[in-house]
Amino acid sequence: MSTQVTPHSYQTQLDEKAARLEQTFAPFSPPRLEVFASEPEHYRMRAEFRVWHEGDDLYYIMFDQASREKYRVEQFPAASRLINTAMPLLLEALKPNPVLRRKLFQVDFLSSLSNELVISLLYHRQLGEDWQAEVQHLRARLKEQGISAHIIGRAKKQKLVHDCDYVVERLNVAGKELIYQQVENSFTQPNGRMNEHMLAWALDVTQGASGDLLELYCGNGNFSLALARNFRRVLATEISSSSVKSAQYNIAENAIDNVTILRMSAEEFTQAMRGVREFRRLKGVDLQSYECNTILVDPPRAGLDEDTVKLVQDYDNIVYISCNPDTLRQNLDTLGQTHHISRFALFDQFPYTHHMEAGVYLTRRK
Repeated sequence: MSTQVTPHSYQTQLDEKAARLEQTFAPFSPPRLEVFASEPEHYRMRAEFRVWHEGDDLYYIMFDQASREKYRVEQFPAASRLINTAMPLLLEALKPNPVLRRKLFQVDFLSSLSNELVISLLYHRQLGEDWQAEVQHLRARLKEQGISAHIIGRAKKQKLVHDCDYVVERLNVAGKELIYQQVENSFTQPNGRMNEHMLAWALDVTQGASGDLLELYCGNGNFSLALARNFRRVLATEISSSSVKSAQYNIAENAIDNVTILRMSAEEFTQAMRGVREFRRLKGVDLQSYECNTILVDPPRAGLDEDTVKLVQDYDNIVYISCNPDTLRQNLDTLGQTHHISRFALFDQFPYTHHMEAGVYLTRRK
């Protein structure tokens, strides 16, 4: 997907998004929209490029979203400055190296605000000891040029890791630094500064909350850890085992002692709460001991399924972070019967695209 970065038109596109979001949710009579602007360039912490081989030349390509035609990419202003610095240096190191470039078809970059970088090289062949030896030289060459990177080789049913497969991000959330392990090929918020805005907003809307917090779709504990200071305890669920592992790492690194992560899908947790099924994964967890008056959901683009929407309705306060306002609106057709929107926000996670990240804080109708 191509992204045309034009900083001079950034505010115009943001105003258009805000107007569109306000129009979409007008039937729910929300309060004033809080708009959080992104940095106009170098805002993405990750980027993926296909690699094109043309004789001795080797270069990055992307595809035009409308025409699907490929085009050469020298720099990518949407990505972090660290990624842009590394892009040409990596290519220059790969071009003369037949072992590292043979059947290489994609390069993925994962960076952080704390200046860490993982580079993933994807191949249409199995990788052997010759690749392992050459990638060590590659890391050394990049380091001489000021780029300290962890490098991963991927092929079918193969993953070779040189050093580690994650970055450690450090976010400033309402004056407090939080540490997050972000693993290659796992979901993380792509816009680091916007993630700080989202976490601070969620912290603000739940200020003064009572009891415990339940979070569904918690990922690597992104919201769980930030909101832990507002609640007695946090109970969070996530289906991805790698994300749960990162969440546990993050809990330990931040010395937070009131967050419990369960490896369960939102649908499974709903079944457990309704008494439909019992799960061995819940052994030793007394769900009845939690007094959750607030629930936070950050679902995938499909939104909440019907049963989970009904479960969410049981809670007095709902923080709903959505990467798809269309499915958020559909869910609000049900949630709006029992709750009203007390806070309403637009987070410009994906500048210069039609995508919008929205946040609503719902409170029970009197």
